[in-house]
Amino acid sequence: MSIGKMRHRIILQSVTAVINDNGFETKQPQVFATVWADVSNLHGREFYQAQAVQAENTVKFTIRYLPGIDASMHILFQGKTYNITSIDNIKYRNRYLEIKALEVESSG
Repeated sequence: MSIGKMRHRIILQSVTAVINDNGFETKQPQVFATVWADVSNLHGREFYQAQAVQAENTVKFTIRYLPGIDASMHILFQGKTYNITSIDNIKYRNRYLEIKALEVESSG
């Protein structure tokens, strides 16, 4: 992959439990990393496989390898939040990660 394709800035967030002033545990997002990414919609066979499970708003993010990323994290991109559905260490070379994520529908 050409590093020049990674022209979008994304924020990876982890969710941690924090005790508030009243002594209750609340979950708050914390920035894990801000990285450059290649962002694309699914197409072809990937798109039809996602449609089979009704994952209409699935986006593929490709980033440089970063240890510590897991499926419990969120991605912020262009004002939208995405839940990570899968992480693929491409060919186990520890060079790039391909992350598929589903857009979180805002309630309101």
